[in-house]
Amino acid sequence: MKPLIGAVTLAMLLSACDDGALIDPQKQIGPNPELPQAQNFLMPPMQVPEATPWKAGEMPKVAEGLKIEKIADNLQHPRQVLVLPNNDVLVAESNGTPKPTTAPKDLITGLVKNASGKGGAGGNRITLLRNVNGKWEQHRFIDHLTAPFGMALIGSTLYVANADSLVKFPYETGQTEIRTPPVEVTELPGGPINHHWTKSLVASPDGSKLYVGVGSNSNITENGIGAEYRRAAVLEVDAASGASRIYASGLRNPTGLQWEPQSGKLWAIVNERDEIGSDLVPDYMTSVEEKGFYGWPYSYFGQHVDERAQPQRPDLVEKAIKPDYALSSHVAPLGLLFYGANNMPQYRGGAFISEHGSWNRTPLNGYKVVWVKFENGKPVGQPQPVVTGFLTDDQQQVRGLPVGLATDQQGGVLIADDAGDAIWRVSSAN
Repeated sequence: MKPLIGAVTLAMLLSACDDGALIDPQKQIGPNPELPQAQNFLMPPMQVPEATPWKAGEMPKVAEGLKIEKIADNLQHPRQVLVLPNNDVLVAESNGTPKPTTAPKDLITGLVKNASGKGGAGGNRITLLRNVNGKWEQHRFIDHLTAPFGMALIGSTLYVANADSLVKFPYETGQTEIRTPPVEVTELPGGPINHHWTKSLVASPDGSKLYVGVGSNSNITENGIGAEYRRAAVLEVDAASGASRIYASGLRNPTGLQWEPQSGKLWAIVNERDEIGSDLVPDYMTSVEEKGFYGWPYSYFGQHVDERAQPQRPDLVEKAIKPDYALSSHVAPLGLLFYGANNMPQYRGGAFISEHGSWNRTPLNGYKVVWVKFENGKPVGQPQPVVTGFLTDDQQQVRGLPVGLATDQQGGVLIADDAGDAIWRVSSAN
């Protein structure tokens, strides 16, 4: 329970934030979302549910034909999951790095995060889960990391994307801990502010390259364009040498990177900008083109100009690529998983997306795991809710926050529950 002073202060701050959404979220899904006129606010719209832990026996709800079970709890902000070849599961636990308070907005953000379950210390570690005769053991696998997020295994080398560096460790199948000191592959944009600290990670199919999603260092360059060096981008890193380059840019916060199996293209989910209304800007998923520019900070969804970014860059706006598929505004997607297993055949050939949820919209949006059908390498139709119940029906309490997704060896889908400090497994009920 948050302190009374925090609750009172937060209630006062939000009392004037009643500019709610006017557009049905369904109209902001797909390749051509409805986009209203941007608004300016002294205090942008917010709605903050109270963090309330899962009670004994409580769990998220799943779609018909599925079942859900908890395979781990008592973690510290689990963010990403990686299934190893022997079916052990690695869990990255973190909640960012300390940030200086540089503006009154930072103080408000801190209060909101703590109230909504997004605050608190992360584990700064990786935990290994092992299924032994139906019981999941927990082992402290790697400790003393710096806000780890992305993980990738290439052969016998485990790569970990910290908040400020990409590091590697030697890995042997079956080991339950690594004590070998990390070797830095390359530095990643960090710094004392490090506004979007999560660094998503995926290896190329041949293992020669690593792709790192690096979020912006601000909402809309309020910390200066100099603070955005090599940010709001996907970086390509040579696994052997550590040399890196900007692969694609203008992606405000690419928090999930995956290879789409039919087309073989790299895809990302992206958290878009805030503070111009409950109905702006839709978060999205998109294929990522080499040397492509996707608008941030100068425009969104193609050539929709954001007047707050100064000086303007009409040359960049002109070439901004329109994202493939909008997910509606302020769902805060953090996990992407293309599903190809047989355990849940109704979802094969599509993508699961975890929507962490945001307080920048009223009524709230997200707080669930959805599935989007793909045909010929492109998303089609409307998302289907698969895992819900993280947010209560009255939107007053939040139980958990879905983040990382992975498929285990049996075809079940694992979900890292940030605020719930748990790992859930979803599979066929049959």
